[in-house]
This record gives sequence, C-alpha cells and structure tokens, in this order.
Amino acid sequence: MRLRSLTAAVCLGLAPFAQAQEKEINMCVFDLIGSSGDQYALIEDYALDMREKGIKFNLEPYTDEGVAMSSFSAGDCDALAATDIRIRRYNEFTGTLSAVGAIPSYKHLETVLAAINKPSASQYMKEGDYEIAGIFPLGAAYLFVTDRDMDTVEDLAGKRLATLNHHPDAVHMVNYVNASVEPSSITDFGGKFNNRSVDAAYAPGWAYEALELYRGIGDTGGVIDYPLGQLTMQIVVRDDALTDEEAQTSREVAFDHFNTALKSVKEYEKDIPDDTWVEIPDADIADYQEMFRQNRIELRDGVDGDGNEVPEVYHGEMLTLLRKVRCRINPGASECTAPDRE
Repeated sequence: MRLRSLTAAVCLGLAPFAQAQEKEINMCVFDLIGSSGDQYALIEDYALDMREKGIKFNLEPYTDEGVAMSSFSAGDCDALAATDIRIRRYNEFTGTLSAVGAIPSYKHLETVLAAINKPSASQYMKEGDYEIAGIFPLGAAYLFVTDRDMDTVEDLAGKRLATLNHHPDAVHMVNYVNASVEPSSITDFGGKFNNRSVDAAYAPGWAYEALELYRGIGDTGGVIDYPLGQLTMQIVVRDDALTDEEAQTSREVAFDHFNTALKSVKEYEKDIPDDTWVEIPDADIADYQEMFRQNRIELRDGVDGDGNEVPEVYHGEMLTLLRKVRCRINPGASECTAPDRE
C-alpha cells in the first residue's frame, strides 16, 4: 500500500508538470464557409496530429480573410492559416507558389512541396519575425467564363475580369491581356460572376458548387481547362511561437496531409460536368505558357517589357526551383534552354 501511495503521489505531483509541457498556440483559421468548411476541417486534422507532438492549437474560424489577417496582426493569435496570396506578405518565397502558370499539375505541386518541406530548405521558411509552419493544396485556379468561346488570349481583350484587390500579379496579368480589372474580394467575386456584371472570374474547382458559379456559367459559359496557378493554404506563425525543431515537425505533419487534401480537391473538380470544361487546343498551350513565363519574369524583376515599373511580387529562387521541376518532368520544353530562363 505504501508503494502504491508513493507512486500515486509521484504521478499526481508530475501531472501539472506534464500538462505544462504542452505548448498552446492560438490560431486564426480562414475558411469562407466557417467551421463547417473543408479548409477548417483540414486544419483541425493537422492540429490533432500536432497535439500528439505536444503542441495544442486553439483554432478560431474566420469567414473573412481580411479580418483573420487583422486579428493576427493585432496579436489575437500567434498563428494564421490563410491562402498563400495573403500569406505572401509574410514570406515571399512560399507566396510565389501561386505564380501564374508556374505549376502546371498536381504532380508538379507535390514534387515542389516535397522539396521545400525538407530540413535543408528551412532557411527559406523564415522571413523577418515570421515562419511558415505548413502548406496544404487548395487546388488549381481556373478561369470561369460566361461565354465558352472566350478560350484564347485575344478573346479576353476588353472583357471584364473579377480580380482580387490583394492579388497584384492577377491585376498585372489582366492588364497584360488588355482586359478590364473589376476590383473584387473573395466574398463578392462569385456574386459578380453569377449576375454577369463581369465576363470572367478565376477560382478553384470547389467554387463551382460552393459559390454556385454554375449560375454565372449558365448555358453559354464554361471552365477553361488550364491551371492559371496553384492555390495553397499556408500556416504562418510568429518566429518565437515554435522552436526550429517544432516548426520543421509542423511542416512535415502538414505535408503528411497532402494526399488527403488533394483527394478532396479532385473530387470537387470531378463534380463539374464534363461538358462544362473547355479544352484549349494544344497549339495554343505553348503560347499560354510563354505568356505566363514573361509575366513571371516581369513580376520578379519589377519592370515590364516596355521598361515600366511593375510590382516586384515573385521570389527569384522559388521561380528557379519551379522551372527546374517543370523541366525535370518535361525536359523538351523550350523554356528549359531559353537564355532568359527563370
């Protein structure tokens, strides 16, 4: 009895100590649908795995990404899960993953994420007082159009495109093709497309049902079957929130969820009727790829082909990595030997 009593006393004495070892971090999580959305569920699954690593994330859902950003900036949370377009302000390297036309397929994306989640790439995950602690696929962004004949660059000239206010590379791209920018937010671009106050909008496949974009497509529109870019959800933390080892573990745990997240992405894309997809002729794809490449170079260097200043948006080393991955998968592409290759 004495031994049992002694053992119980020791365990009770250690309980508060063990509890104190679990680190707690408040995380603001953006999901347009809220706590019932797929993005929130993805972060919930990640958080459960991190709990086993001794880190407890207290999740707070936000349906407005701007508000989530403000809460993070105000210190209401020490971690933020949001789209890479927003996270770019904290890390230009990982924010370049959504560069226009830079990741043509999910195979390319998996190869890239596998590379940058290795410990050898950890230096790129830190920028200033912040660190990227996880990256998840949200799906390729496609062009949704009200007129399915709008399938070439020339067709876009003069058309109105819903363009996110905080997406400077998309604004540059729209101007590049001589289309008209319709400033929009993630909460209202779907409505503008559905009431046809714009001719086109870009979004991942899940938006077809979630935002009812099929209403804007109607009988005449479609979805252009060519990825404009790859959207990701990224977790950024204040640099002092996690140790270097914990941050690396977090990135690896997040990457473990890649296949699950991608499965969900593909299911949403399969829900789009086959006759809604608009195939681009093979002869035009090379022109699209070169146009995207020139845009990326301009947004890397901060100057366009006419010598005018444009925003410096993209991280050069990430663009080089993405080019190497593309050329590993398709070594015969003209960009692989171009004198101005990324």
